[in-house]
Order: sequence, then structure tokens, then C-alpha cells
Amino acid sequence: MGVVRCLPPLLEHLLTRPDVTDVLVNGGTDIWVEADGVLHRAGNLAPGELEASLERVLAPLGRRLDRLSPSIDARLPDGTRICAVVPPIATDGPAVALRVLRHRRCGIADFVDDPRVEQEVSDLVASRANILVSGATGAGKTTLIAAITDSIRHSERLIVLEDTKEIVTTHPHCLRLEARPPTPDGRGEVTLDDLLRTALRLRPDRLVLGEIRDREAITLLNALNTGHSGSLASIHANSAADARRRLELLVTRLVPGILTARELVMTAIDVVVHVTRGTDGRRRIVDIARTS
Repeated sequence: MGVVRCLPPLLEHLLTRPDVTDVLVNGGTDIWVEADGVLHRAGNLAPGELEASLERVLAPLGRRLDRLSPSIDARLPDGTRICAVVPPIATDGPAVALRVLRHRRCGIADFVDDPRVEQEVSDLVASRANILVSGATGAGKTTLIAAITDSIRHSERLIVLEDTKEIVTTHPHCLRLEARPPTPDGRGEVTLDDLLRTALRLRPDRLVLGEIRDREAITLLNALNTGHSGSLASIHANSAADARRRLELLVTRLVPGILTARELVMTAIDVVVHVTRGTDGRRRIVDIARTS
């Protein structure tokens, strides 16, 4: 609650509402919230109020947000994820996105209308298939991964790797690793790829990678092709087919001239599970596509 009390009172109130998942501020004053899956206006801040509160929130984290470092992506001590941008890159004024870390449990069943789909996903997990979860921003990828990890046998050791801690799981044997950005003078960065290389030496039964974005793609695919079955990762994509293509393109960009990008992806990833968010705010699994 200490971090919440550093924010303007209206933002404090919105972040404590159980139906709210995201609080957004545009242009330094305009507040929007996503509540029960629907985005709507929620009021205004006074000019300058947001900037003052950001300074109070970020100071204990040792992070800066100014014209030299105009963007930040961080996790606050209470678990809230904050992404903020200021001028000159935010041309209309400071903007903030706050995502609340909810501990409400969701199961695989919450993502399906047909029990056979739930059983199919459960069977994939039990058979130690390597699963890539795809979807757009806010589609429920992280929540679905959390639901899947909850269903894994408690005798298995999970290592969860994320840019920012978001996956909430009740699995009792779960080691968490979180990336670290560089300091203002460019030192101390720990990337997802660094974490993944470390995780491979920490005796994982399953790897859980929050999101594939960069060089960690190559390390992960090589790991999955050398015995680390039953692992999970997510990627932004508009469909299951698009997810596979995006991963192939990422591999090609990271290793120019590679001729086996498709084969590398298809042998490492067994299935793509695509999730979407409907107009009613409900997250659903809409496709389960095997890669071979």
C-alpha cells in the first residue's frame, strides 16, 4: 500500500478496485481504466500532478525518468507494473500505464467453452509438449500461462523468467528470475537471454519464459531442441500461424543467413495455443495448432 499512497488519490482508488486491471494516463491528465475487460474514461488529474507522483514512486527504485531517460518499464514493490514515457518522446505530455498484479486464480477451464479443449490442453501439458502461447496485447497470454503452470505436477521444478514479474502461479516448486535494465550509466543490465542461460544450469524440469522478444529466442529454441521438454513461452501474434512465422522471422533476423529457421522452430515448438479477448472482455482459447 505504501507505493499506492505515492500516487494521486484518484489513481490510488482505481488501483484498489477489484474489477480494474489497467490504469492509463494520457497527456499528463486524462485517466482511462480497463475494468471487467472494458476500457473507459475515469477522470482527470491536475496539470503537474502526475509528474510529481512519478518522481516519488521511482526514487526508491533508483530509476530516473527525464529528457535523457524518457521511458521506463518497471515493477513496483507491490507488484504493479508501470510503463511511463515523458517528452520529448511523448509529444502530448507524460503518459503512464499501470497494470495491477491480481492474485485471482484462473484455471484452464476459464479460457474455454468446450470441456474437450480444456482436456486437450491438459493432455499437452501432461505429455510434456513445448507450448507457445500467442495473442495480442491484453489477450490473456500471461494469465493462461499461469493457469497452465498451476496444472503441472508438483514434483517438477519450474524456472520462470520474465522481463517484469507478472505470472502468478501457485506451483510450489517455482524459481523466479527477473531481468534487470541497465543503470543510467549503462551498467548492470541482465537480459532475458542472460537469465535463460543461467536457468539452464539451475536444473529446470520445465522452463517458463514470459515473452519471446529478442536474442533469448535462439537460446530457448536450442534448449528445447536438446531435451528441455514441457516448456512454455509466449509471443505477440494475431494468430497461431502468425506466431510461428514471427518466431521464424525473429530467428532469421538474429542469425542472418540461417537456412533452418523454420526447421528449428518446428522441432522445438510442438503446439501454438492462441488466445483472444472478445468484445465482452472474456479471454478464450480460439486455436490449438500443432507445428508438425
